[in-house]
Amino acid sequence: MNYRVRVASVYLLGFFIDLVNMFIANVAYPEIGRQLGAPVSQLAWVSNGYILGLTLVIPLSRWLAIRMGSRRLFMLSLVIFIISTCGVATAFNTEQLIAWRVLQGLGGGLLIPVGQTMTYSLYHSHERAKLSSVVMLVALMAPALSPAVGGALVDNVSWRWVFLATLPLAVVALILAACWLKPDAQTRAEERLDLSGLITSCLALILILLGLTSMGEPGHLSRGTMLLAAGLVLMVGYVRASLRKTQPLLNLRLIQQPMLQTAMLIYQLIPGIFTGVSLVAMLYLQDRLGMHATLVGAMMLPWAIASFAAISLTGRKFNQVGPRPLFITGCLVQATGIGLLTLIGSAGDAALTAAAYALMGFGGSLCSSTAQSSAFIQIRDDELADASALWNINRQLSFCFGVTFISLLFSVLLNVSGISQMQAYHLCFALAAVSAAIPILLCLRIANRRVILTLNQEKR
Repeated sequence: MNYRVRVASVYLLGFFIDLVNMFIANVAYPEIGRQLGAPVSQLAWVSNGYILGLTLVIPLSRWLAIRMGSRRLFMLSLVIFIISTCGVATAFNTEQLIAWRVLQGLGGGLLIPVGQTMTYSLYHSHERAKLSSVVMLVALMAPALSPAVGGALVDNVSWRWVFLATLPLAVVALILAACWLKPDAQTRAEERLDLSGLITSCLALILILLGLTSMGEPGHLSRGTMLLAAGLVLMVGYVRASLRKTQPLLNLRLIQQPMLQTAMLIYQLIPGIFTGVSLVAMLYLQDRLGMHATLVGAMMLPWAIASFAAISLTGRKFNQVGPRPLFITGCLVQATGIGLLTLIGSAGDAALTAAAYALMGFGGSLCSSTAQSSAFIQIRDDELADASALWNINRQLSFCFGVTFISLLFSVLLNVSGISQMQAYHLCFALAAVSAAIPILLCLRIANRRVILTLNQEKR
């Protein structure tokens, strides 16, 4: 096994650990609520706390990597993750549980950007499509496996073991990182920390995440809107100040790179929107149509199979056809899949539901894997750390934005006079399907032939 495969293996293991911790907790909510006496509003922060810690530490990843070295930082993040995981599993009340989850997010939040920077710097642009396909397959496995494993642990052992499930993997990742990763070469001078930028960006991200979360909760729309508005104002101030600095916390000018910018926007409008559609669809299928939870959960199987096919297709065809046709195909297929949800009218429409999920899985994963493959094409190796941090912040925000947007859309439709609950669901799915077609306009500006020529030139 050559060195870059070892680095990629350590990164992918860390990536898998982080994603599992994002998805596995949901199935334990009822049991946690019963044992700790926690209301739903508190339980939501078991996941939100992890996402908050993860998002806040990402902007620091580049500066910390320069100061400490990527290898030491990756190992330190694993140590923090291991300690906080033990804390989560031994928490005696909800407040302790959430606090440990935030710390767990701080440790896990460094695994992806630091590991991604180390790995992608060892692969040329024309090799990154296949690497991205492997990354996306790992991203597919985590949400597909986590609910089943978590449910089995809750039913047969305890909800605490749901959080301990990734502990052995984290220990293995720490050992492999110590044995396989080389110390960083000291080629760059240490940079001063942009402390004002760190404080402003973290506060802006906190307000944005709190605002998006509150807007998705019943009765908290006005409070959430105020928090979101305040966060956006702070973020605008941070961006303006950052662009004037010679050594900012993150190089925001990278967002002007056409491929990175397009990939980030498509991630907001395709995987992000699907997250919200999936939530509303689960409510529709179970509460409105009366489908059994087991049957609804089984719909992730055709979604996963179709996603695997899309990711494999991206790895094989990206360098040949370029990102534009893959993006456009993915958008149209996802729009069709979401549109099919409007035709489901009873619990007996299982085959139609499976077809809708398969189309959403293929279209969404074709877009997300293509976005992952194309995001860093125009990024130099010395810019990868900043680009990776920006990419991962955008990825986290896309999930929050998607859930908030679709939840708000559904709530607004429910309150429109003359619209029944069934019609509100169908209109919500129809409008979401239309939004999935919007990114096609973004794809038209991609210089597809130039991208293909660049990839083929590097290959030669």
